[in-house]
Amino acid sequence: MKVVVRYAGYPMMLAFGIGLHYVLLANHAGVQVATYLPVIVGAVMITGLEWAYPCKQQWWANKQEMAQDAIFMTLIQGVLPKLLAAGVILVLSENFDKQYLLVEGVWPTQWPVPLQMLLMMVLADGLRYWLHRWAHEWEPLWRFHAVHHSPHKLYWLNVGRFHPIDKGLQVVFDTLPFLFLGVGEQVLGLYVVCYAINGFFQHCNVDLRLGILNYLISGPELHRWHHSKLKQESNHNYGNNLIVWDLLFGTWYLPKERMVEELGLVNRQYPSAFLKQMTVPFIPGADKQSVST
Repeated sequence: MKVVVRYAGYPMMLAFGIGLHYVLLANHAGVQVATYLPVIVGAVMITGLEWAYPCKQQWWANKQEMAQDAIFMTLIQGVLPKLLAAGVILVLSENFDKQYLLVEGVWPTQWPVPLQMLLMMVLADGLRYWLHRWAHEWEPLWRFHAVHHSPHKLYWLNVGRFHPIDKGLQVVFDTLPFLFLGVGEQVLGLYVVCYAINGFFQHCNVDLRLGILNYLISGPELHRWHHSKLKQESNHNYGNNLIVWDLLFGTWYLPKERMVEELGLVNRQYPSAFLKQMTVPFIPGADKQSVST
């Protein structure tokens, strides 16, 4: 079973999530239920895999870490994107005619939903690649993105640990453009299922080997190096769902003979509590030295 999980766990879980999504749609569950139920089930299953087949036992989270990460997951990953998208559309709709909100005739709505979703994923990942890379290379953005890199361990729940300014920029890059292009609800729903399950796997503490998929998917083996404490290692593998943009621009990184060692920031006392992480990015150099908050 360990071998099955190691080499087939990722594709099997993703296929299960997509399959459940379509089963729910076929049974008239509605797009919202068909989108978020597979994500919830996937999170539960990945939790079980983390306990049964951990990559590193020292990455197991304690209750305090889980409580803080649950706050981030609920507020920043769950509530904030919906509020931002709804707010922007509301403001625009009150100031412009609705006919100017959508860019019609550009998005290939006649394509099958899976093909539309793949197109959206490739384009969104291209936009996110450059936002993510700038967030590492430009200090003003890095101070907010450092919140995501602050944990010293990886497990699926801390995939949602972002500062709201960082997360807000992500929504601007990978969600709003496609709303204005008129991407349909079913395409967005399928995208969220794949986006969420892949995100859980990126951060998961499960012993996985993706093999050739490491040249297509931005999975856990690649993403662990992205969270290395060493800048020369972490400034790689920026891909959100796919890794093709890293291959194209020369930032793909996967050493074969060793595993990543220390994770997190140079400042090992960087605050970890939710409220403190809302304010610490406004202190220059906080990721590199101890600060009072």
